[in-house]
Amino acid sequence: MSTRRDLPESPFLAAATGRTPSHTPVWFMRQAGRSLPEYRALRANHKMLEACFDSELVCEITLQPVRRHKVDAAILFSDIVVPLRAAGVALDIVPDVGPVIEHPIRTTADVAALTPLERAQVAPVSNAISLLVAALGDVPLIGFAGAPFTLASYLVEGGPSRNHEKTKAMMLGEPQTWHALMASLTDLTIEFLEAQLDAGVDAIQLFDSWAGTLSLADYRAYVLPHSSRIFATLAPRGVPMTHFGVGTAELLGAMGEAGATMVGVDWRTSLTAAAQRVGPGKALQGNLDPVTLFAGWPAVERAARAVVEDGRAAVAAGAAGHVFNLGHGVLPATDPEVVTDLVALVHSL
Repeated sequence: MSTRRDLPESPFLAAATGRTPSHTPVWFMRQAGRSLPEYRALRANHKMLEACFDSELVCEITLQPVRRHKVDAAILFSDIVVPLRAAGVALDIVPDVGPVIEHPIRTTADVAALTPLERAQVAPVSNAISLLVAALGDVPLIGFAGAPFTLASYLVEGGPSRNHEKTKAMMLGEPQTWHALMASLTDLTIEFLEAQLDAGVDAIQLFDSWAGTLSLADYRAYVLPHSSRIFATLAPRGVPMTHFGVGTAELLGAMGEAGATMVGVDWRTSLTAAAQRVGPGKALQGNLDPVTLFAGWPAVERAARAVVEDGRAAVAAGAAGHVFNLGHGVLPATDPEVVTDLVALVHSL
């Protein structure tokens, strides 16, 4: 088990834990990836999942945006389906489609056939983290995992879905099967995040990308107990924990209850409104619309200044801190120079 790094000067860790950072910290979801030419050059000869299980590639790709953009945190290059693949689920990440599951999970027997994640199965990820901790210096490293609901939606649908018909049919029509699946995925997620923490990550983020498709009542009944178990299990580790989803305006209060120390906010909700919904004592992360980066520098600068001001107002209203980010990931066609300039702007404010 690694010894936790002491990074007292990190603006990201300060803002995420209710201390005053030296400047507004900024990092981006999907900063390590598709928008960077150096990433595309590396990936030209490696499929996505192959890259995710290559320790040296993971290390290099994770470092690329830190070198280029001077962001305040690195996020591990990986994918939310990595622990599923490691645990033996037959799947692939198909270009321009996303994760595709060979044998979708549709029955109680399918759920029972899922096997637990063994630590050795994700050894390449742990090895990459060890390399990164040595290479990053005073820049913190964020580990992450997909939340059980989002993993379940891929497993049940067999791939990406617009309406999540099969997922919701199981959830609402076969609740025993659903909760068994969610319990299994919660165990897997905890094991994957504990492996990352043992290897040395400084913070974690739980991505519940598709939770925004649910009503608040369904989220509370079918998802919240499982997400809460993840955060409760990992809380004694004492690292910042972020909970993020897309289209989750109605769920922000419940997501805050799940036990994370910071809640990610997409661009549809102001940070001041999010602060009221999440309640005092939690930091907020977000929330520039990723598409803004295509609108020309004057528009980017206006919008970024507005987010920083909104973040300050949210802190004044009771939020523990504000970490600048996009409301979702960097889009593939984004000009990397705009991202670099955005980081410099936020630091200057």
